Amino acid sequence: MTKETFLKEIGGKSVVEQIVDNITNAIINGELKPGDKIPTENELCASMGVGRNSVREAIKILGAYGVINIKRAEGTFVTQNYDSKMLYPVLYGIILQKDSANKIVELRKIIDVGILQLAIDKLDMESLHKAEQAMKDIEKTITASSVEAKDIFEADIAFHMVLVDITENPLLKGIGFYVDQITRKSRIKAIEKFLKDNATEQFLLMHKEMLRVLKEKDRNQINKVVENHYQYWEKVNY
Repeated sequence: MTKETFLKEIGGKSVVEQIVDNITNAIINGELKPGDKIPTENELCASMGVGRNSVREAIKILGAYGVINIKRAEGTFVTQNYDSKMLYPVLYGIILQKDSANKIVELRKIIDVGILQLAIDKLDMESLHKAEQAMKDIEKTITASSVEAKDIFEADIAFHMVLVDITENPLLKGIGFYVDQITRKSRIKAIEKFLKDNATEQFLLMHKEMLRVLKEKDRNQINKVVENHYQYWEKVNY
């Protein structure tokens, strides 16, 4: 690979944005691979006809995204492993939309469908036991004498994270974590409604159905189960 294959002259977008795009496209196209050292500041400046400050700003942005990392005295390298910071731009894009609440619900549904599909493929006896234990923890929390919505929320998070762990996919785990943080307020509000309506049995049933689909590897029911899982949430919050 030669540096000239991806270092193009600037045009259209701002200088910094174009530098970011050029380096990003080089990674996407395989011209730069995980672990590769990227050109020096001087080489980037010369190849793209830009100033040093613009290059440094672009490198800072890519570093903040977790795409590259700087090793003193060695240079700047493409990140070799997944970094949760890589999700920031996507999540901010969702949060800042006018209709962000509905978009987040849609995203969560899609994620849960994918998680169940993959979890079924990876399921073994040990992971099934963990999922069953997480289900018991939800039931124990709900039936406690003085239960609060936030306690049920934490048990719910733990259950879903067990399902994510079964997939052995760190990207799904990262996405799931941030979506959980984004939806915390609205989900606790929905749980409070469950408690007020004495509908905790319905809450348990939704999770038991999700566990059943996993245990029986009932792929045909995944979409239906996930859809039912979010009907109450949507009704209460939107």
